[in-house]
Parts: sequence; structure tokens; C-alpha cells
Amino acid sequence: VALLLLLALCNAIKIHGEESNGLCDVNLTLRSRPHSVSILEFGAVGDGKTLNTIAFQNAIFYLKSFADKGGAQLYVPPGRWLTGSFNLTSHLTLFLEKGAVILGSQDPSHWDIVEPLPSYGPGTELPGKRYRSLVHGYMLRDVVITGDNGTIDGQGSVWWEWFTSHSLNYSCPHLVEFVSSESILVSNITFLNAPAYNMHPVYCSHVHIHHITVYAPPGSPYTVGIVPDSSDNVCIEDCSISMGHDAIALKSGWDEYGIAYGRPTANVHIRRVQLQSFSGSSLAFGSQMSGGISDVQVQQLHLYDSLTGIEFRTTKGRGGYIKEIAISDVDMLNIKTAFGANGHFGSHPDDKFDPDALPLVAKITIQNIIGTNISMAGNFTGIEESPFTSICLSNVSLSINSASSSPWQCSYVSGFSESVFPEPCSELNNPDASSSCFSLLKPNGRAAVL
Repeated sequence: VALLLLLALCNAIKIHGEESNGLCDVNLTLRSRPHSVSILEFGAVGDGKTLNTIAFQNAIFYLKSFADKGGAQLYVPPGRWLTGSFNLTSHLTLFLEKGAVILGSQDPSHWDIVEPLPSYGPGTELPGKRYRSLVHGYMLRDVVITGDNGTIDGQGSVWWEWFTSHSLNYSCPHLVEFVSSESILVSNITFLNAPAYNMHPVYCSHVHIHHITVYAPPGSPYTVGIVPDSSDNVCIEDCSISMGHDAIALKSGWDEYGIAYGRPTANVHIRRVQLQSFSGSSLAFGSQMSGGISDVQVQQLHLYDSLTGIEFRTTKGRGGYIKEIAISDVDMLNIKTAFGANGHFGSHPDDKFDPDALPLVAKITIQNIIGTNISMAGNFTGIEESPFTSICLSNVSLSINSASSSPWQCSYVSGFSESVFPEPCSELNNPDASSSCFSLLKPNGRAAVL
């Protein structure tokens, strides 16, 4: 009886309907997967010691045969399921029951090796190949990862040690990565201790991430929660993320490789999330943004105990753009720097970059912000050859804990502000810039010219 109830209740989620206030405002209906199997049927053992990579691979290979029959579900019951990296398939639901923990092996030989992503050239941490993510999808459609708050634990401590000691052979793996895929939904899952990124949709469309919890300890190097990368039509909502580095970071490729690949991150909606970042930013844009980042709507954030609250990062040689960004209704607590825009951030993949590829940062609105125990209000450092323009602040109130007489620092930036405390720098008090400012006043939630 319990199994029949389970099969009836474990459903894929189909997203449809028209936008009302942004991408996240859609109607969700449940569509049953007509076929379901348990990982137990493929010989898996949930003792936390037995390696189950082959069981996962065989189960998904079997379920692939149901792709043209309405798809199928792989059910993971309570237990600790140790595994190396494995691939998903289209029209699949991976369902983790309460008490189910998928554990990433701490033996690097259990992780597949793949080529670097084309928009990142030679690779990120190391030139050459990279470890594939624990749970991976390539050129897939209609995939759901969900459950009753089951867990995917990357057991990343060994990877962090190798990263810090420079003893890695290849770039660190991510926990879950989808490449060139569409119609992806991830919900009701806890992610722990990723070696690097937790959730990385790259070259993807129509990605919905909601009700997930993501955690890595403060000392974990370069761990990032969710990274929409050269992806469009992305919704992130109702999530709690606490990371060693960035909580949410939007990216789109690195220098000449991202410029050549030419796929932006666009049409992203983020709302009702709690973000904490120990050594980075709660919400970051860039610094790898050579394909462009635009049309991003952010609402109802709680940012706490972070080095930086919201930061825009780029440098000469990146090219690309960060523009048409609208952020509103943010509560900040215990943040060192509330807002940052840095035109001298990050390194280059090699010496082939074009130093004349100047990034554009423009049309960014930040409004309805309350900050408590903030050390510095804002640090906006643009690029002399390509200043940041149309940076617009409205209804911002920050309680500064420092006795500094300069809570704002600005150079090579221009914009407009109103009802902002403490008073911003003169570069952000240009009335002529108000006509270019963006707001969240249009009914459909998109940014609209004031």
C-alpha cells in the first residue's frame, strides 16, 4: 500500500501559463510519471560504504527506455547511497525520500573526466580537463530532481584540501550540473558540501529552482550555491543558501572564449531567498560575464553575515555587459559592504584576451533596501575607459556601524539616487541620469524606464 501511494504521489512538475509578475509567477500542475523503480532493484546498498555508481548508471539506462512513454522516476529510499558521478536522462524524475542521502565518493577515480566548457577556454582552476559533476545532465529535456527533502552531499572536504594545497589534477567538480538542457526543475532537496558549485545550469533554458537548502562551511574555498551560466528563463525562489564563497552568482563565460561562444544569461527571476556568503557576495554578477548578463529581476531577499551583499564584477578584457538589472525589497544584516561594483575583479584564462574588450555595466536599479550593522554602504569602482552608468538607488536606508566619514566610495561611475541614507557620493547624485534609471513598476515585473 505504501508503495502504491508513493507511486501515485511522486510526480513530475509541468510548468505552464503566462507571466504575471515575472518568470516565477507561473501555474504549476502535477503530471504523473507512468513508470517508477527503486534504486534497490538495481542492487544498491545504502550503508554509506558500498559504491553504488553502477546501480545508478544501470537504473537510469533502464529508465531511458521509457522516455517516449511519458518518462519515468528513479526512487531513492532512506539510506546513505555512496556513488561516483553518473548521468541523468530526459523525461526523468530523480526522487529522494526523506532520510535519503546521495553521497559523493571522496575517491577522485570515481568521478569521470570531461573537457572544459567551451565558454571558459582552457578551464577554470586548472588548464585542461575537469571532473564531471556528481549528478550530470547533457542535452536533456524535462528532468526533475525532487523529493521529501532528501540530501545530495558532495563530501567536499577532501576537494577543498586539494584545492587549497594545489594538488588537484583537474578542476574541481560541481554537485549537480546541466549542460545544454531545457525544462529542468529542482525542488525540495538539500545540497551539502559541494566540491565547488552546488547547482550549475550552463547553456540551459527554462530552469526552475525552488525550496532547496544549500550549505557549505565558512572555510570551504570557492563553494557557490546556484550559478546560472549562459542560461535563460531561470527562476530561483524560496531557497536558503549559506556558502563559503558566493551564494548566487550569475555568469556567462570568460574573456575571449565567452565572447566567441556568445550566449548570455538573460531573463532571470530571483525572489524570496535567504543568502549568506562568508568570503564572497550573497548575490554576485560576474566576474565571468563575457557573454552578457541582462534582464534580471530580484525581489524579497534576506542577506546576512556576508562579506558583500550585492556585487557586480568585471574587468578589462571581459567584454560583454551587465545591464537592465532591477533589485528591490532587500533586508541586510551584518554585511561588511552592502553594494559593490568592481571593474578590476578577477583574472584571465590566458594571455590571449583582448585588453580593449571593455565591458558595459549600465541600467541597474536598487530600491527599497534596509540594512542593519553595515560596515560600508557601497564601493563602486568603474573602468576609466568604460565607466559604469545609470546606477540608480532609491529608498535605501543603511545603519552603518563604522565611524568612517566616507561610507561610499565611487570612481568612474554615474547614476541617480533619491531617499538614500547615508548620502551617497556625488557621482550617484546626477539628476540627468534619472531618465535612464530602471524601476520595477511595470505590472509584468520587468524593468521599466521611469
